Amino acid sequence: MVKRQVRVGVTVRPQHTTVDRMRETWLTAEEIGADDVYIWDHFFPLFGDADGEHFECWTLLAALAQVTSRVRIGPLVSAIGYRNPNLIADMARTIDHISGGRFILGLGSGWNERDYNEYGYDFTTAPERLRDLGRKLPVIRERLAKLNPPPVQNPLPIMIGGSGEKVTLRLVAEHAQMWNGFGDPKEAGRLSGVLDGWCERIGRDPAEIERSILAGARDVVQNADDYVANGITTLVVGVDGVEQLQILRDLVAWRDTR
Repeated sequence: MVKRQVRVGVTVRPQHTTVDRMRETWLTAEEIGADDVYIWDHFFPLFGDADGEHFECWTLLAALAQVTSRVRIGPLVSAIGYRNPNLIADMARTIDHISGGRFILGLGSGWNERDYNEYGYDFTTAPERLRDLGRKLPVIRERLAKLNPPPVQNPLPIMIGGSGEKVTLRLVAEHAQMWNGFGDPKEAGRLSGVLDGWCERIGRDPAEIERSILAGARDVVQNADDYVANGITTLVVGVDGVEQLQILRDLVAWRDTR
């Protein structure tokens, strides 16, 4: 596999916060040297007060695109069942233009039942949600090809999040330029190998797909070299605000000494 540039990033969680605080965190992360800044796509906090403050992902992404100038941006990741797939493509294209070609369309099958129930979406079984993702990915790609003007990037990169070996990683091989998963370095490397196998089956060069991990903050710096040795070249950590960005500083320092 072709050696890739090592990248580091953060996903800034839009919970228990304010828009001003998030903006400060985005800009500080870019100043520190992050390569990527993401936002999760949920409607309620996932920990802490379940009814605490929370903001919507895609509206924030447009603001993130406007105030930053260098980092790649995107949802990590956007649940396929929350929005019409043609609309997703159009929103992604528009934010790609706002950002000057820095947008990554992160997609997944979704999992948080409360989001579905309170916003009026059908919460089906996990296999059904995966089938929905598989049906809608071609729709998104077709719409991206029809839009006028087209995205700045050609192709606009699609990231698929998840670790399912039979369906999710097959969909990555078929449709995506990036994969985002979870796990320690050994497990991440094993899943990356499964993805390589799917690429081989469909005749795709596995080097075309960037491998990204949303890692636990506590041990990520100590494990960073092991992740790279296992084929992972993009390491992302989650933060709630600017006061938690020391882990990003440590990751940037590690990246810059490689």
